[in-house]
Amino acid sequence: MLRRASTQMFRQLARHGSTEASLVLERSINRVQILGRVGQDPVMRQMDGRNPVTIFSVATNEMWRTGEVEPNTPGEVSQKTTWHRVSVFKPGLRDVAYQYIKKGTRILVDGKLDYGEYVDKNQVRRQATTIIADNIVFLSDNARERT
Repeated sequence: MLRRASTQMFRQLARHGSTEASLVLERSINRVQILGRVGQDPVMRQMDGRNPVTIFSVATNEMWRTGEVEPNTPGEVSQKTTWHRVSVFKPGLRDVAYQYIKKGTRILVDGKLDYGEYVDKNQVRRQATTIIADNIVFLSDNARERT
């Protein structure tokens, strides 16, 4: 009896929700910002007649202290580096990124996260997380880049 009542209620909600859901649009946010250094010179790829894409990686670092023995003595500093894959599809930004970003450049990337799958050369299915860049801010000074 209870099972039949819950099934009927679910069907009514599903019917009611399906007509309402098409009229109501929810807002959501998918934003990410990273500040770090470029790991290698960007590459531009074009697949199957689609628009080209500029791809590069950015390293971000997280640092913390560990092993404090006494209150006034600093502990040992530990660091973790995380690599992020960045793809640039916007035509103007894509070309600027390809032309001016170099290995070691310090940049701020603003964009959204994208999750996907691909098959590698050994026919193994892999998952990939990519940042789709909407804006890039160059933070390196010319003096540092010349050395």
